[in-house]
Amino acid sequence: MVLALLGGKDVRHAELAARFPGSAHTASVIRRVERFFDRHPIQPADVARVVLTLLPAAQPREFILDRTNWKYGQTDVNVLLLAVIWRGVAIPLLYRGGSNTEIRHTLMDDALCLLSAADIRVLYADREFVGYDWIQGRAHRGIPIGVRLRRDTLLDDWTAQDWLSRLQTGHAGLLVEDTVVCGQPMNVVLTYTRDGEALIIASNVGAVTTIQTRYQRRFLIECLFRALKSKGFQLEGTPMTLHDHVERLLCLLTLTYTWCVLVGITLECPKKAHGRRAWSVVKMGLRELVRSFSRESARLCDLIDLLMPSHTNSPENVCMSKIR
Repeated sequence: MVLALLGGKDVRHAELAARFPGSAHTASVIRRVERFFDRHPIQPADVARVVLTLLPAAQPREFILDRTNWKYGQTDVNVLLLAVIWRGVAIPLLYRGGSNTEIRHTLMDDALCLLSAADIRVLYADREFVGYDWIQGRAHRGIPIGVRLRRDTLLDDWTAQDWLSRLQTGHAGLLVEDTVVCGQPMNVVLTYTRDGEALIIASNVGAVTTIQTRYQRRFLIECLFRALKSKGFQLEGTPMTLHDHVERLLCLLTLTYTWCVLVGITLECPKKAHGRRAWSVVKMGLRELVRSFSRESARLCDLIDLLMPSHTNSPENVCMSKIR
């Protein structure tokens, strides 16, 4: 299935079936694919253990929590996804269908079955992941957070909008230290984006002067979503809408995506005039895997060996880049 995903770069059943070896009729192979997603015992937690083993880290890791959604016909599909940042790339780790508060708590509890709170340097999240119960729950479990706040969030006794109204003309922003957000002491940065949108970021880890720069890493998950969707594997084209089926698909995509990253970091990449990579690590890894399998390259054994943990221990770093 992973090889079919690599070859087709498409999650639709017919596209996967077309890349299975053998002489079986396409309709028969499609039924095999459907049975896999309906019955296979693969679980996100099992895949997450493999991913963490393949991506060693000497220091606590940074994580991103976000939601992605799409429509299949008239049906809304929502996925809550926890990604781990490794060498400048966001890699899917755990996921669940839906995105209500209970599911969010459950997903993070699943993560703590694989990691200790001490292994989490920070958890980045967007504005929808706020609220007293959510922030208190992360604090009680010892998980540091960096979260974007809404304008109506209280900082001590004032809303964030009240604080922003004190921002004087010509000043880039406000730095507020040790203020209470949802019952927890935090440092907060209040500023505006280039488009004039309020940008309010709170964190209970690190210096207030570094919050905004560190929070930029949250946007790595947007690159991940694009790679899973339009820029890579066409996730939005899947006909599956049941949570269990989508989670099994994401398990396969996680293994495939991780392999692309492991391959991509071994390749030299030209730089554009502004200094960024011409292609992302994921894009380069995917191209190399497709090329090697289609040509039965002599390098194929080396690429397969990258799925062995002993081959992923070098401390290289990969700069953040766009998917294309």
